[in-house]
Amino acid sequence: MRAFGPIPSRRLGQSLGINNIPPKICTYSCVYCQLGKAIVMDTERKAFFDPDELVAEVKEKVRQVREQGGRIDYLSFVPDGEPTLDIHLGREIRALKDTGIKVAVITNASLLWRQDVRDDLMAADWVSVKVDSVLPETWKRTDKPHKNLDLNQIRQGILQFAEEYQGTLMTETMLVKGYNDDRRTIMMTATCLERIQPHTAYIGIPTRPTAFEGVVPADEEAINFAYQEFQQHVQHVELILGYEGNAFAFTGNAEEDILSITAVHPMRREAVEELLEKAGQDWSTVEEMEKKGLIRITEYNGHTFVMRRLKKDLKV
Repeated sequence: MRAFGPIPSRRLGQSLGINNIPPKICTYSCVYCQLGKAIVMDTERKAFFDPDELVAEVKEKVRQVREQGGRIDYLSFVPDGEPTLDIHLGREIRALKDTGIKVAVITNASLLWRQDVRDDLMAADWVSVKVDSVLPETWKRTDKPHKNLDLNQIRQGILQFAEEYQGTLMTETMLVKGYNDDRRTIMMTATCLERIQPHTAYIGIPTRPTAFEGVVPADEEAINFAYQEFQQHVQHVELILGYEGNAFAFTGNAEEDILSITAVHPMRREAVEELLEKAGQDWSTVEEMEKKGLIRITEYNGHTFVMRRLKKDLKV
C-alpha cells in the first residue's frame, strides 16, 4: 500500500502517510535508521510509481477515512527511502492539493542543492529537513551518505530553500551517542540552524532498533546541552524522545505534569518549583522521581534543569 494511516503524530496531528519510494532506496544509510541499511543508494531522481495511480490511491484512502468519520490533518510523504528521489514528487503534491488537506514532506535534505527538488518542495505546506551535523567527518560517520554527495553543497541548498520557502519549515537533528553528540558538533549545528531559522528545530534520538549495531541515543546531559544551545539560536526547540501523550497537559498531578512537559523540553528548577507549589508539593517530589529513575537533574550554564529519563530500554 502506498497510502497508510492516518496515524497520530505530535508534529502533524492525524497524518495519512504516503510511500512514494520502494523500500530502502535512499541517498543515505544512516546508522540509526529504523528501516535497516539502505538496499540501494542513489542520488539520481527517477520515476518509481505511476504518479496518477499513486494520487488516485491516496485520494481513495482519504475518501474512505472521511466516509468513516475520521480526520486527516496532513498528507505526509514519509516513504521507505528518500522522498525527493521521486521525480514526480512535485506533480504528486500539486495533484493532492484539491483534497483540501495540507501536504507535508519529511526529507533528509540531501538533494536540496538541486533546483528541481527545491521547486517540487515549494508546493508542500510543511517540510522537515535533516540537519544531523555540519561537520563533514561527523556527517559521513552518522548519515553514511552516497559518495557523490557534498555536505557544503547540501547546506547551501538548505539555506537557499529556507530563504525562498513560504510554507512551514522544520529541522530535525538526531543525536546518537559517540557520533554527533559532542559539544563542538552540537554548537556548530546550532549556528547553522540560526541561519536556517526553522519554525521549530526538533531534537530526536533513536527509539527503535537501528540499522547498525551499537547505535544508542545520546544521554540526557548531551540532549539538554543541545536543547539549550539550539534555544540560543532558534526561537522554537522541541525534543522528540519517543513519548506519547499531550506534552503540555496540566493535570494537577505534579509528577505527571513534570513527565509530560520534560518529554518536550527540559524544565528549569524555578519552573518546576512553581508547578510543585501549585500542586501543594515541594522539591522532595523531584528527588523521589529521580530515585525512581523517571527524571534526571542536570546543570547547564549555572542553572539546574530537570530532564525526563530515557525509557529503560534506551538507557545508555
